[in-house]
Amino acid sequence: MDTALTALAGVRHPIVQTGMGWVAGPRLVSAVAEAGALGILASATMSPDRLRAAVREVASRTDAPFGVNLRADAGDAGERVRIIIEEGVRVASFALAPTRELITRLKDAGVVVIPSVGARRHAEKVAAWGADAVVVQGGEGGGHTGEVATSVLLPQVVDAVDIPVVAAGGFHDGRGLIAALAYGAAGIAMGTRFLLTSDSTVPDAVKARYLAAAVTDVTVTTAVDGLPHRMLRTELVDALERSGRATALVRAVRHAAAFRRLSGTGWVRMARDGLTMRRGRELTWSQVLLAATTPMLLKAAMVDGRTDTGVMASGQVAGVIADLPSCAELVDRVMAQAEAVRARLPA
Repeated sequence: MDTALTALAGVRHPIVQTGMGWVAGPRLVSAVAEAGALGILASATMSPDRLRAAVREVASRTDAPFGVNLRADAGDAGERVRIIIEEGVRVASFALAPTRELITRLKDAGVVVIPSVGARRHAEKVAAWGADAVVVQGGEGGGHTGEVATSVLLPQVVDAVDIPVVAAGGFHDGRGLIAALAYGAAGIAMGTRFLLTSDSTVPDAVKARYLAAAVTDVTVTTAVDGLPHRMLRTELVDALERSGRATALVRAVRHAAAFRRLSGTGWVRMARDGLTMRRGRELTWSQVLLAATTPMLLKAAMVDGRTDTGVMASGQVAGVIADLPSCAELVDRVMAQAEAVRARLPA
């Protein structure tokens, strides 16, 4: 199924695996790439040295194209861009709108630039700055999310920009792929569906918690970092929503210190990143401190398997997923169902 996305990224199928922190590591990304979709390596939780090593590990596992996801507001974003260019990575994706300078630098080196956005105006901005394509995530998507449903946001963005649009938020099967193509998208991006595969390194106990969830068990809360964050409702989420501001800030500082040790990021750079985040997203300092909590709370679940002390970012589709196929099985299933649906449409 050839689309503008497959031509741009050099992949066989118009499917993207999103760059989920602590989840989208070399094993998952290489399995997705081998299956013919676009795997995206999550770098925000890696030091630059670890990022380079992870890129090389993916490249040792597959000859297929893959990408790296970056935080556009990180103080060392330029250094990470240099690694992407030096290591010959095909695609750079961004969780926030990158600067015009970063886009130009990547494009001049032949790297395909695909930012993720949650609003039409952001898509228009990055398109004007030279982005090659854009991932647009509706409110059904996991992690930080907006209020507008994919079915409303997607056609708005498709009508507003001249570059390929990839639809995210609420996709998990071939029917969704055909629906996205009907709206004018060039493909779909899936996070939770790839998290729930046998190639994902997420601990089994955490996967079991996802599989047991109903659609109504996936909630949106601002208690973690002050921004709307879609995740599984757990005892921890309930406790965070009940905790006072002082308790939340103490916890945030503690986890920020732990993340600094793990990532190798110095306090000066963390402060600089926090200032950039505060200005770019119009956050209070309290919200910036709370945001420092998120990587460690995600790690507690996605790496350590602690469903009691970690948060589990999740799209609403977790409530309709019931199995753990390999990435190859999943991609083949999605494409087979999409072709079957397409074949029935003329009738």
